[in-house]
Order: sequence, then C-alpha cells, then structure tokens
Amino acid sequence: MARRPLPRILSTGSAQIARSRELARTAADGATDVLHPLITITRGLRRLASAGRRRWAETPKDKRGPLLFLAASVILIVALVPYGPLLAVVTLMAAAAWQGRDRTPPAPEGPDESQIQRLQVLYEALVPYFSTAEDPSPLYAHGGDWEKVFPTQEFDDADRVTHLVIRYPAYFPDGEAASRARIEQLLAAKSGRGREYLFVWDEEGNELTVSVLTPLPTDISAQRFVTAPGETVLGFTDPSRVQRTLPLAFGEDRRDVPPVVWRTGIRSTEPHLLAVGQPGSGTSTLLRSLALQALQYGDVLIVEGGGTGEYACLAGRDGVLGIEVGLTGALAALEWAAGETERRLIAANHARQSGHAPPDDTKRPLWIVLDRPTAFTHLAEADGCKDPQSLLQVPLRHGRAAAVTVVMAEQFDALDSLSDAVRQHTRARVVLGPASRGQLETVLGAPPHTTPVDQVPPGRGYARLGSGPVHRLQVPATPDPYDDATSDAHRRAVLDLLPPRSTPADTQSPPVPVEAVVAE
Repeated sequence: MARRPLPRILSTGSAQIARSRELARTAADGATDVLHPLITITRGLRRLASAGRRRWAETPKDKRGPLLFLAASVILIVALVPYGPLLAVVTLMAAAAWQGRDRTPPAPEGPDESQIQRLQVLYEALVPYFSTAEDPSPLYAHGGDWEKVFPTQEFDDADRVTHLVIRYPAYFPDGEAASRARIEQLLAAKSGRGREYLFVWDEEGNELTVSVLTPLPTDISAQRFVTAPGETVLGFTDPSRVQRTLPLAFGEDRRDVPPVVWRTGIRSTEPHLLAVGQPGSGTSTLLRSLALQALQYGDVLIVEGGGTGEYACLAGRDGVLGIEVGLTGALAALEWAAGETERRLIAANHARQSGHAPPDDTKRPLWIVLDRPTAFTHLAEADGCKDPQSLLQVPLRHGRAAAVTVVMAEQFDALDSLSDAVRQHTRARVVLGPASRGQLETVLGAPPHTTPVDQVPPGRGYARLGSGPVHRLQVPATPDPYDDATSDAHRRAVLDLLPPRSTPADTQSPPVPVEAVVAE
C-alpha cells in the first residue's frame, strides 16, 4: 500500500521547516569558515591561560615572589624596547594559534593492515568461483589485486565488513539461484557469522553489493495497532521493504515502525496462513497476537493440539467461540466450522439472488486458529476416527467468500503430515526461529533476500504473502499472561487487550483469576 499523503497544510509547513533548517545550517557552516581563525586563537588563548594557572598552582609558595618579580621585569623590558608591545602581541597570537590548532588525527584514507588482510582473504576465497582457465585477462587470480574488484568497502569497530561492493566477470551465471547461493554463503562465512547480510545483485553492471542489516527491534510488545478492518499485523520488518509505518508505543515514547500487514476477507488473495517453526520459536505467540487482533472485529475458534494451555487467557472471553484441546472437541468444533461456512455461503447466495445484501451474520469475520493440528491426526489414526484436517477443506476452499479465515501453526518435523488442502490454500506463510535456507525455500516458496542465522530471538523469522517478496519479520511479544516466566510489562500489555468475559471459564480456565494476576 502506498504511503498516505499528509494534508496540504502539514506537508507545506514541513517543507518550509526543512528549507529553514537547511538555510540555517548553511549559514552556520559559512560563519564557521569565516570565523575559523578567531575560533582557533580563542581556543589557544584558553589553553595557554589554563597552562598558566596550572603552572602557578604547581609553584611552591616560597618561589612565587621571585617568579612574579621575574615576570614583571620581562614585561617592563618589553614595554621599553622599540616595537616591543607589538612584537609581544604577535608572539602571543602565534603561540595561541599553535596551541589552538585542531589536534584530531586525520582519518585514514584507506583500509588499515587488518582490514586489508580481510579483503585479501575474501578475494582469494572468491577466485575459484569468479575465474576460469579460458579467461585471457582474469579479474580474479590467486595473488591478484583486490583493489580492482572491491571499489567500495566499509568496516565496523571490530574491522569486520559492513558494506562491500564486489565486481565480478560477466560470464558468471548470476541468473542461477544455486550460483548466487554459493557466493552468498561464502561471503557470509568469511565476513563474520552471526549477522544478517543483504545481497543486491546488479546483473547489468556485474556488481554485487553486500550490506550488514541491523537487527529488528525485539522490544515491541502487544498493543492496539492502527489498522483498518481486514488488516492484521503479522510483525515488523525493515524500512526499505515496505512503504507504510505504524505508530507504536515503547513505554512513554512513540515511534513509527514498518509493519508486515496481512489482508483477509473477500478481496484477499491470501485468505489463510500457515506458520512453521521449531519449539520455542514463537509460533504460538504469533497465533495469540492474531487472535487478539481478530477479536476486535470478529469471532475466534481455537483448536490446540499441543495441549499446553497456551490460550487459556482467552477462555470465556467475548468473541471466543471455544478452545478445544481434545480430539472429540476438535472434531466437533471443526464440523461446526465446516457447516457454518456452508450456511454462510448458502445465505449469501440466496440474498444475492433476491437482490438483497448478504445478512450481517455472514459478513462477521470468523477465525479458525489451529495450533499443531497434526497431533490430532495421529490420535485419530490410533482411535480409528476421522482426521480433523479433512474437515478443513470447506473452510479452506470457500472461506474467503464466507469471511472465514484459517490460521495454522505447525513444526518442521510434522510438515509431511499436513493435508494437500492445507498446503494448497495456505498461501500466506511465516517461518519463525532458526531454519536452513532449504527449509525456508520449501515453506515460503522462494529464498529469503538475507542470510539466515543460527541464533535468533523468539518471534524472529521470515514472512511471504502469496507470490510477494520475502520479508524479515519480528512478531510483537504476546506471551501467555498466566506463564510465570512472563514479565509484568508484557503480562499487563496482553491483559489490557483481552475482551471482557461473557461466560464463566470452563475446564480450560486459567490457573489463577485475572484479578489476581492484575494485582501482582
């Protein structure tokens, strides 16, 4: 979505303020250049005066009298000598100019020895990939000059590469994903592991730009996001990847952060979502965040296969139709969801044929949230029951027209147990936690634009909506408020988002009442 333009008054005022600041900055720079000699002499006089005060303080009291007599004699002689005062002033100004000079050592114009060694190592490592025996004038050769292929380089305080432009020969197959992946993996290993690198390939200019990405913020907690109905925030990403920002609260401060917005509803091209990750990667946090956002405008039905009570805080809340953790309850809930989807389709069809608007109860969003549904698949096979995933075919196939959204979370080791309908219709994908490049490409359908790292905080990963680009993602912290490991700030943030209770909590009720948790 394009960034919304500001009102004309605000945009014009901002432009005038920017021009005023630029004029003030230019005037200040010009005044500094003109007054630079005076500034230097003033600084020197201040340093000379400080040195004189230190010398006077260090002089013993019994020697201060002779020192004053000597200074007075020198001043008297200078005053009696022809042109003495003028020469004294000139000498004092020269000494002040010398003492007031800028003593900051000039920045080195090129890389130092340690940085040169790193660049030479990178150059030698790229030789087997960017050279052939048939090249009469190779750009890469063992013992060659790295300055010809690295025109731009930047380093951090630890002398590790942060920005590098690499030239490569035209015959390198930069259009092949496998060839690119080999180069990116090599550069990430040689430039320093544990960091995320962005690779930009310029196929026309035969240049590769390598940049180190700053980590995404992890201090974003659950809160009300400024979104329209049908828009759901999956998390937050790099500013250069999206053209929209959301105002967020960080304690008492507020700042704009670029979000990854997932659009659901009738006009959505990706009406259902699948999140994949390892245990502890944050998939349940993502589902809890989506459920809290969905409850603003619709109803939520939760089916939890893990049986860990991650969603007990939602039990009995307004808009929560049920939280099922057993096979029997999951089958009954999903059968009702399939029947509800069909009822909505039939009611909307009859209304359109009669020339009326669809009933309101068919337009209210219904969210079906499933956490680890394959756990029920194994139980159903053991009990000889129907696989609960088979009941998802109707909501997945016709959910967009019926305002029904299916959100699933599963682990990598259980992906083979997902049904074909789930794989086919969940075109919005999220991968959280550490994952290899092959796993990311398998789930997302395309490789990420950055190098995945082995150690990531919970809720960090990648997201892809349909056939769109792959975004880096950080899910807002939405932990279980009844977990003892949850901090007070995060517990308060989640409790503030919960709807009021409409019915007493059933067997899925939290271990302690809300009032007790709030009092803590």
